[in-house]
Amino acid sequence: MRIGFDAKRAYNNISGLGNYSRYVISCISRFYPENDILLYTPRIADPDLFVEPAGSQVILPSGLLSRMFRSQWRSFKLPELLKAVGVNIFHGLSNELPFGIHQSGVPSLVTIHDLIFLERPELYKPVDRRIYSKKVAYACKHATRIIAVSDQTKRDIMRHLGVEEERIRVVYQGCHRQFYNRASEESRMAVRDRFSLPSDYLLYVGTIEERKNLLMIVRALHEGKIDIPLVVVGRKTPYFQQVDAYIRKNQIRNIHFLDHVHVSDLPAIYQESRGFIYPSSYEGFGIPVLEALNSRVPVITSAGGCLEETAGKGGLFIDPLNTEEMAHAIRRILEDKELRNHMIMEGGSHAMKFREEQTIPSLYQVYLECLHDA
Repeated sequence: MRIGFDAKRAYNNISGLGNYSRYVISCISRFYPENDILLYTPRIADPDLFVEPAGSQVILPSGLLSRMFRSQWRSFKLPELLKAVGVNIFHGLSNELPFGIHQSGVPSLVTIHDLIFLERPELYKPVDRRIYSKKVAYACKHATRIIAVSDQTKRDIMRHLGVEEERIRVVYQGCHRQFYNRASEESRMAVRDRFSLPSDYLLYVGTIEERKNLLMIVRALHEGKIDIPLVVVGRKTPYFQQVDAYIRKNQIRNIHFLDHVHVSDLPAIYQESRGFIYPSSYEGFGIPVLEALNSRVPVITSAGGCLEETAGKGGLFIDPLNTEEMAHAIRRILEDKELRNHMIMEGGSHAMKFREEQTIPSLYQVYLECLHDA
């Protein structure tokens, strides 16, 4: 089988959609080496970000016009290229498919990660909402099958887009294998020294944006008079200014923002923490929660939605906008040793259902369904 992938995010996104794209491409290639893998990307921003599987083909725009208009090449030119080389199935890994693929005769599936722009439209510029809405609506209308990364995302797709349930398959994400094993003491100490980590700390990993509620964590620690540092790993957005203003106003000195963290350093950073906190108001899945479970640290995250699916019995669930409730949960994981051990044990067990040995065969089965229905 010749499998085509939209590999833009694999080569150009450091986290989030990039991690998912790299995970799927690498695992499909490793589990099913008999297939030909074709990776379509408009550009490669960082050659070191993703080393494609041996034997796969990377297809970049060729010709003057295609190189001048790379985004248009990805959005409109791919269907004829897929058909010309006999691609049997095309997987759009990040909420979209190239326009016109329904006329190419190439079966397709699309992974929908979330519909935040529909659930929380106030967080997006009107022009961005229109673009995202058009792309997702087209993909969900014309894909042979739709992959939802959680039951919550499946429900959102049906509610917002009116997609028939029988066309949607829930296939959970996995995280990088590096989180499965304990980092060596040497590497943990090296990471501690490199980032000047405090001896004890809580951890937040994720983009610093409004819906993820980092400010609520800072407030819970400060207003609850909980004396433990918070280490923050994530890309800053304009929302960071709100967090920074609160920190400065209240002269808080134990919030540590880490810059230039390589993904290979993350396991040690997770494992050295006392607990992981992720009070996001809306997610499609919540990969950082899964990384924390595999790192065997207790997790505090939001009640309701997909994060309860992701954390399972390894999580303490809170109202992400209630700082008193959050502070109480933090005290519990810091002070109750029996609870900590229970959460770590249950979390490690729950994380096994997201291992690639479970998720990738389920995904491949959807590929076969697409071929059968073509």
